[in-house]
Amino acid sequence: MILKAILSQEESNRIPVDQLGQKLLKKIGISWNKKFRKQYGPLRKFLQLHSQVFRLSSDESIVRLLKNCSLQAESDFPRKDHQPSKTLSSESPGSSDRTSCPHWFDINDSKVQPIEEKDIEQQFQGKESAYMLFYRKSQLQRPPEAQANPRYRVPCHLLNEMDAANIELQTKRAECDSTNNFELHLHLGPHYHFFNGALHPVVSQTESVWDLTFDKRKTLGDLRQSIFQLLEFWEGDMVLSIAKFVPAGLHIYQTLDGDDLALCEIEIADEEDIFVWNGAEVGGIQIPTGSDCEPLLLNVLHLATGSEQCPQLVESPHVFPANAEVGTVFAALAIPGGVVFTNNAGSGGEESWTAIPKEGLKKTFREQGLGNGSSILVQDSSNGNNSLLTKQGKWITSVNEVDWVQVNNLCQLESEEEQVKISATVNTVVFDIRIKAIKELKLMEELAENSCLRPIDRNGKLLCPVPDSYTLKEAELKMGSSLGLCPGRAPTSSQLFLFFAMGSDIQPGTEMEIIVEETISVRDCLKIMLEKFGLPGDTWHLRKMDWCYEAGEPLCEEDATLEELAIRSGDTLLLTEGKLLPPGLLKVPVWWYQPRGPEGQGKSHQDQTNCTPSQGGVWRATFPPGPPGDMHMEVPLRHLGDVEISEDATLVELKAQAMTLPSLSEVCIPSPACLRAWTVDNRRPGRLLRRNQQQLREYKLGRRPEICLEPLQKEEHLGPQDMLLRTQMRLPGKRASTLPADMVWDATRATASSLRQQVAAFYSLPVDKTEIAKYFPDKSEWLPVSSWNQQITKRKKKKKQDNLQGPPYYLKDGDVIGVKSLLVEEDEDFGMVGDDTGKESQAQPAPGKRSQEALRIQSRDLLPGAETSGRPHRPEASLSIHVGSFR
Repeated sequence: MILKAILSQEESNRIPVDQLGQKLLKKIGISWNKKFRKQYGPLRKFLQLHSQVFRLSSDESIVRLLKNCSLQAESDFPRKDHQPSKTLSSESPGSSDRTSCPHWFDINDSKVQPIEEKDIEQQFQGKESAYMLFYRKSQLQRPPEAQANPRYRVPCHLLNEMDAANIELQTKRAECDSTNNFELHLHLGPHYHFFNGALHPVVSQTESVWDLTFDKRKTLGDLRQSIFQLLEFWEGDMVLSIAKFVPAGLHIYQTLDGDDLALCEIEIADEEDIFVWNGAEVGGIQIPTGSDCEPLLLNVLHLATGSEQCPQLVESPHVFPANAEVGTVFAALAIPGGVVFTNNAGSGGEESWTAIPKEGLKKTFREQGLGNGSSILVQDSSNGNNSLLTKQGKWITSVNEVDWVQVNNLCQLESEEEQVKISATVNTVVFDIRIKAIKELKLMEELAENSCLRPIDRNGKLLCPVPDSYTLKEAELKMGSSLGLCPGRAPTSSQLFLFFAMGSDIQPGTEMEIIVEETISVRDCLKIMLEKFGLPGDTWHLRKMDWCYEAGEPLCEEDATLEELAIRSGDTLLLTEGKLLPPGLLKVPVWWYQPRGPEGQGKSHQDQTNCTPSQGGVWRATFPPGPPGDMHMEVPLRHLGDVEISEDATLVELKAQAMTLPSLSEVCIPSPACLRAWTVDNRRPGRLLRRNQQQLREYKLGRRPEICLEPLQKEEHLGPQDMLLRTQMRLPGKRASTLPADMVWDATRATASSLRQQVAAFYSLPVDKTEIAKYFPDKSEWLPVSSWNQQITKRKKKKKQDNLQGPPYYLKDGDVIGVKSLLVEEDEDFGMVGDDTGKESQAQPAPGKRSQEALRIQSRDLLPGAETSGRPHRPEASLSIHVGSFR
């Protein structure tokens, strides 16, 4: 054999493979590629196939001749009528010495070859060796203490090196994740309402915003899917839009498109506000989006029309879209027409006003250079005699010519004058104005020690007294303001002047007044207010009224002082009945939810539409009628009682405590695992609470959670990927179905084919003869689930099956799945009798529909002064915000 002869002449019978080819060329006068490549392939491949003769190094750069090799295999090499596989098969079984066979094997990726023990040290040296792993034969008998202990008898220095390397790797991974993760603030559309040109939370900012940490390397589709899985209560289309806070509220700027794009490519910033909605409306009102219609909060000044003799300059905030015409300000103020002035700051810091020409009224606010915080002055054309901007028939450039304030006599003492004008400047002290007013009203001098000045708003309400030591500028009073001279001293610097009232449905001007020390506790303040009303007991608590004149969050820390809770003079506190729970406790109303039987179908339509609890505390569903098998239709919720439980308690503890309620004393429930827990949303079962050992705090139930319990025949332990569906079989030849049956589906894949296979197996039907559809009770419609819904991505041109948890199905726990067998019915109609009734009731205008439609038109026109239906909000008041210099 030529190659063997060449290797046998070399020292230690080894040579680089490249030199072997060169020496073969010198020996036979022709290269390997020309002579043998066509038959035997490349030289290295030939050496690999004849491993019983030749041994290659791990990097295949050096070849060595084995001493104990088959002579017959070597002699068969130059014969062209024998293949390498036949050479191996013709090898004599006794030709190799099994006792001298090495017990070490070199495993290099996909190649495994034997290696002698003495060559191990030389084999794994230099830059060619990145790492080395040692394997032990699986048949090796290990002692019992080594079972499931990978660190058994490993040298300490290797364990230390391994631990250090693992810690370093974990640190690098954490650093990498921290750099690629960012925080997103999710604003949920159902928790917002459109008011005064912008979006505002319905309850509170805390309950309307969810924080989400996400990897920016993932795609927008991954983000959408994660949000949908997080919001189990979501139904319908889900649109993600970038929103930003402006002075008027929350505004939507851009809708995110392209599910295949990475978030870093879309340029979503850290701490970005994402608005989650259906892309069209919020609360039934069309929402304008984009930077063109950004809401602008403007300060509008105009003359009050109450008194012609003493006109008062009123400043009020109004919201207008940036692309609206300036002339819309007249409609907002209910003024037929007039002149609009813009504020220009002079070089000396003085204010000046410039009139906008008539043709400029057709330009937008943005084209006129107006932005948030800009001031405009509106002059009514029909009220020219009372104008503060006309003098000798010419327009003047300053409104600072008003150098008086009006003081009304409210001391219930007879006087020749009911009101007087006191000359003043912005630096005039309130004490001087009060003394001058007492003298000009010719009142008793004793009032100088027992009286105060209180601002009067445009609705005639007396506001908080102004301290005597303040100047008009410090008291934020404008020239031309109306003040009331009232009996009683103004509060000192350490006291608070508060309004308080009882209940939550109060009207402006009906509050009582009190002066207390700012260091008083909430509990002591509550006692004083209860004494004013003559109410005993400790079953009351205080709530702070918000700017909408509605009850806000309760003052839970009863031992804290008013100063610590940021209570300021002029705030309104509400006395609300009910004792507050200690921090960390929840008061959970528990309802009983039991799927109806055939007798439940006989309820009258009046019972279905009324939302009031019937006797025994029963709620009935308020949604349109649906198919007979819908578990959420006409199912009463019976109130069992309230459970006080800690936020740190688990769901199984809540179930166990609910089982002790007197209402369940006669119901046989083997264990808490035989109860299925749902949240109550809109007086119907909402989100399924599946993990019994999870804390209530982690469910994010809110401050006022409600739970309904559903009895089960046996214990249920749903996994994180299991989805509970209500399935009902269509009756052949009838527009009706069987009673629903619960089916647990593994939604790991969540594809249409997976669901169809599960349903077919559940009802023992052929897969190809099974049709399924999801029921939408709000629309009384069925949406067939097709197995061929596929989308082709634009970038990779790869088919990707739709996930049923995404659009348009948005499948979640408790959804109704209709099942039809094509063996007995071939049409694809899933409609039932109840669906027709539901659609007819939806087509009829509901009570209040007319006012709601008017509200939509008004909101679409974005007229801030338009009235809306519902409970009236607190009157608008001027707001001044002073921001310190941070330079």
